[in-house]
Amino acid sequence: MKIAILGFGSVGRGIAQIVAERDTGLVITAVADSKSGCIDNNGIDPLELINRKEETGLCGEKGITAEYIIENAEYDALVEVTPTNAETAEPSLGYIRLALSRGRNVVTSNKGPIAKNYAELKDLADKNGVRLKYEATVCGAIPIIHTLQYSLAGNKVKRLYGIFNGTCNYILTRMADEKLTYKEALLEARELGYAEADPTYDVEGIDAAIKLVILANAIFGMNKKIEDVEITGINSLTSQALELAEEDELTIRLIGEINNEKGILKVSPRVIPKNHTLVVRDTLNAVTIDTDLAGEITLIGKGAGSIETASAIISDLLFISNCHDGSP
Repeated sequence: MKIAILGFGSVGRGIAQIVAERDTGLVITAVADSKSGCIDNNGIDPLELINRKEETGLCGEKGITAEYIIENAEYDALVEVTPTNAETAEPSLGYIRLALSRGRNVVTSNKGPIAKNYAELKDLADKNGVRLKYEATVCGAIPIIHTLQYSLAGNKVKRLYGIFNGTCNYILTRMADEKLTYKEALLEARELGYAEADPTYDVEGIDAAIKLVILANAIFGMNKKIEDVEITGINSLTSQALELAEEDELTIRLIGEINNEKGILKVSPRVIPKNHTLVVRDTLNAVTIDTDLAGEITLIGKGAGSIETASAIISDLLFISNCHDGSP
């Protein structure tokens, strides 16, 4: 299957690395970064592409834009991993619309377009007989979307809840383990690259809430917006609160929850037993799915990282490729 990649930062390069190292059946025919692009409908050598980017800062020639690639390159699926404004969902939203309109499959890691415009984009994909896949938008390498859509088919999901943000989980882990203050733990998370220079989206619970909206709309057919989520972050949490919880063999984690039966979405710090399944360490994510037939199933794994995100994208691409080959 031929793919075009928009965005050649750490995730885009991670995808190219996997294509280079493994027999996936994927052929890269076009790539664009913010300043350049390249097209070869016979296939581009992924390692040469990575080396060129590292040596020059460009993936191709200046003047070849993302829009040009979408409209002119030969590809079966567009991989959309561009830097995108979470509030406007652009430029990702425009790229996805254009590719779907051209009858091309789309795989994206960008949360904004799926959270804000899922119904519109799904309708556009259906209208043009192609697929829109977005596993990488929620919990990184954890296959939560595929699990909900396919592996638990026939089950009614009553609710799901868990840790959707690795930055917050790292901060809370360090506050509990080393008795650090919130500010100290946040500074450490920044120094290690786990927290952005502006950590607002993470620590105020907004990132987790966006992921809940994606699941609520795409999986459960709700029509939710970020404003519909009750959100309390960890930025006001004190080390004393964690110490008090510790005295009773409890701890605190930022938990996101969708109550499918009541239609309620909520993100907030919660006190839970230290031996609870969701008490994972550092930047791990963990989500429990409560079903009527299978009972509770918990998925644990890395919720971020270039290779982890690339793993989810490759999985989506191979799913599309297998479907087109007539496989399940």
